[in-house]
Amino acid sequence: MVLVGGPVRVLAAAPPPYRSPPPSPSPTRGEGSSAALPVGQMTARTYTVAFEGVEARLVEVQCAIAPGAPAFTLVGLPDKAVSEARERVRAALQALSIALPSKRITVNLSPADMPKEGSHFDLPIAVALLAALEIIPREDVAGIVSLGELSLDGRLVAVTGALPAAMAAAVEDRALLCPRACGAEAAWVGATQVLAANSLAEVLHHYTGRAPLTPAEAGEVTSTPSTRDFREVKGQERAKRALEIAAAGRHHLFLVGTPGSGKSMLAARLPGILPPLSAPEALETSMIHSLAGLLTEGGISRDRPFREPHHTASMAAIVGGGRGAKPGEISLAHNGVLFLDEFPEFPRTVLDTLRQPIETGTVMVARANAHIRYPCRFLLIAAANHCKCGYLIDPARACGRAPICGEDYLGRISGPLMDRFDLRVEVPPVAFTDLDLPASGESSGTIAARVAAARARQTARFAADPGLRVNADLEGKALEDHATPDAEGKDLISRVAERMGLSARGYHRILRVARTIADLDESPGVRKPHVAEAVSFRLSAAVGGL
Repeated sequence: MVLVGGPVRVLAAAPPPYRSPPPSPSPTRGEGSSAALPVGQMTARTYTVAFEGVEARLVEVQCAIAPGAPAFTLVGLPDKAVSEARERVRAALQALSIALPSKRITVNLSPADMPKEGSHFDLPIAVALLAALEIIPREDVAGIVSLGELSLDGRLVAVTGALPAAMAAAVEDRALLCPRACGAEAAWVGATQVLAANSLAEVLHHYTGRAPLTPAEAGEVTSTPSTRDFREVKGQERAKRALEIAAAGRHHLFLVGTPGSGKSMLAARLPGILPPLSAPEALETSMIHSLAGLLTEGGISRDRPFREPHHTASMAAIVGGGRGAKPGEISLAHNGVLFLDEFPEFPRTVLDTLRQPIETGTVMVARANAHIRYPCRFLLIAAANHCKCGYLIDPARACGRAPICGEDYLGRISGPLMDRFDLRVEVPPVAFTDLDLPASGESSGTIAARVAAARARQTARFAADPGLRVNADLEGKALEDHATPDAEGKDLISRVAERMGLSARGYHRILRVARTIADLDESPGVRKPHVAEAVSFRLSAAVGGL
């Protein structure tokens, strides 16, 4: 090997002499044995990750350079993007004046039976190759996890998944090497050193001691105050109360009303009364958004997600799937709000896929070559008209197909799915003469303070049970311990259940809502008025028959 001037250049006509490899430690998972290597073969290894949902699994990148016909082979179930890494790595090394030797180069991605997808394998392949060529120390790259895409001139391009990759590196007690654009995001883990470089040349200079990289610093915690206030909504006090209860206990809400009555406007103001994400919630949500490439400038937001997909969205877009089994809207709304406007317009097959995630808080995206589990604890807000034309109950615009129009339209929502809505509210139209009246009612700040206080009571109540965060999570013995009403309340809900034929799910959901109403009322126990209000929202006249 000959080093010429500033850039490093490996001359193919002068291959490096053979050096006996140092004794290897005891084999571990993915590591080779300590047996002697064939004469003339040079090997090196480093690590990267492969993503399975929000989990980043460690992948060992092994590079071997041996005598034989010149070739550059990638093995270990690489997809098209990974296979094309050969040309990107070759061009990036040529940009550094590094010529590959006229030998057989083999890169193995271990474990070999796990599919490898994505362009983030470029950097670890290049690092392993440089170590095998003895341009950078093998022992240094054997202790890092790296990811990043290479451009043809050697620059490092940002990739998705830096945050879960840093989590995996911290678990393995290794440093993380990534593009500069991903450094602020990965540094949020804090439990591992993050080295961020702009180019492969900077990586080379770091490991040769010319210009060491400084550890990356975490990005800023961002929070965008909502500019939409509930005081801007004229009337609709019952709908505002339902949104307050939904925000306090994460209860799913169904809004039904004539076109233009304010359903979408009310839902758009819900983020303004939600409490900010806690530290664990922010990390959970950011890991999903990192995989989807939604984190900007490495900052982690404390704002709860608010996702509002169009009703033409496919099942894969809503639930997750597609190429690589990516997270869908229900997972991107984890710890936040999923707003589905024009609810009956969504395909029925798409709507019914929400039933299990609503109950379990997770979704399993099952494909022929992947079974990926994503978290999806979201607050579902659905909005719909009474019928296709929207004027089923408007006496001034009588629907010509009543009542069949309404039955057909809302009948697209299955009974089991409707049974999962804790709150059902009719949003009546507002007279245009009322629009000129001055703003009235409480502001979003006032409502948000009550919601935050109710959430604080729930956090204190469930401190001993990490599986419970809000009242919507109550079930089994926890529901019996914390949401059993007094004697009058128990008698009321028993009579309602018998008369209205409530399902067991509906019965329990009324108790959960009553517990949240009691928290908003600063009451230690659930009393009859709390149960009565919960029942009134459950058996709304507009949609109670569904």
